[in-house]
Amino acid sequence: MAKIINPATLELTERTVATNRVSKTVKGGRIARQTAIMVVGDGNGHVGYGLGKAAEYPEAIRKGIEDAKKNLIEVSLKGTSIPHEVIGEFGAAKVLLKPAAPGTGIIAGGTVRAVVEMAGIKDIRAKCLRSSNPTNVVKATFEGLKALRSAEQVAAMRGIDADALKN
Repeated sequence: MAKIINPATLELTERTVATNRVSKTVKGGRIARQTAIMVVGDGNGHVGYGLGKAAEYPEAIRKGIEDAKKNLIEVSLKGTSIPHEVIGEFGAAKVLLKPAAPGTGIIAGGTVRAVVEMAGIKDIRAKCLRSSNPTNVVKATFEGLKALRSAEQVAAMRGIDADALKN
């Protein structure tokens, strides 16, 4: 069911969600490594995330962008918001996404904000309900965005006319 999206056909912008410095202790001392969570999107319903790990930050960011381009999804939009309320869960993270009226703006924390801005959503209310771990919050937000369905998509799945859903 998942449609493969070619990143070469989209004008993608990227954003760093979080970076982390981790170290491993070995016999000769500590080995420091960097991780970067990256989000890419075209601002028009396509968004992806990736995790890059390397010895230096620029390399970790580059790897994260490459990974994000491999994980692109298409988001159902309704005007400048989302079609309906949804809860995305991943691990201990739980993210509530609610549609908002035009002009509301993005009411969300930094991690969720980065994802919805890259997806092109202009009006939304969001809340992280459990874990605030950036990696799991990004993944939970993606699970929520994947679960969104427009009225036309629901009508097609049920085999009825889209106008019948509106009554």
